[in-house]
Amino acid sequence: DAEGLLRIKEENQKHYRRAQRHQEKKEKIQRHNRKLGDLVEKKTYDLKTQYEHLASLRRMHILELTSVIFPIEEVKTSTRDPADVSSESDNAMTSSTVSKLAEARRTTYLSGRWVCDDHNGDTSISITGPWITLPNNGDYSAYYNWVEEKKTTQGPDTEHNNPAHTISAALCYATQLVNTLSLILDVNLPKKLCNRQFCGENLSRHRFTRAVKKLNANILHLCFSQHVNLDLLHPLHTLRNLMYLVSPDTENLGR
Repeated sequence: DAEGLLRIKEENQKHYRRAQRHQEKKEKIQRHNRKLGDLVEKKTYDLKTQYEHLASLRRMHILELTSVIFPIEEVKTSTRDPADVSSESDNAMTSSTVSKLAEARRTTYLSGRWVCDDHNGDTSISITGPWITLPNNGDYSAYYNWVEEKKTTQGPDTEHNNPAHTISAALCYATQLVNTLSLILDVNLPKKLCNRQFCGENLSRHRFTRAVKKLNANILHLCFSQHVNLDLLHPLHTLRNLMYLVSPDTENLGR
């Protein structure tokens, strides 16, 4: 028993010395992990700083781009509410008639169905200047109606102030701005749309509406990537969504 006890004590001492070596190795690994943790934390802070600096540069480029080359503004129209005009001409008009006129003014017949227009048609959005605007409610039917009418009408085109020309130019500029923004923000667009899609040849109704849907999808994708408030967006409001995207009030612009 004494010999067995001595043998067990010797084994215990060996295990104790081995445990000390493991403890030293453990402490060494912990010190190494702490150094790596401090290094990772420093690198993470540097990366976050670089991201913030990059976001500020992107934001500066975008604001400069949209203030010098592609300014987007809201243009007020001088049209009066038909309900107000009618009530002035006929004092005996009932309140129900006035409310019906106001409701009719807030709706637009778009692509075969009635669409509610929250902005009541009082505004339009301009790009590159107040003379190039798009309807606020997304109704671009004037373009393909003009194209279809031009096919049936013989003779030279002398209507230089035709709204179809304005719509075509505004959509062309919007496409160019969206493609430039995707390069600055480093965001891949879901739909491929070239800058000259809306200029040059007259597009048919199908090709025109398809191109507009692609443009609206790209704009919404950029808005989602920059965390634009979803309550402000509307799938048909092309330039208004773009205006919210490049607004200086957009906190996450450039992220």
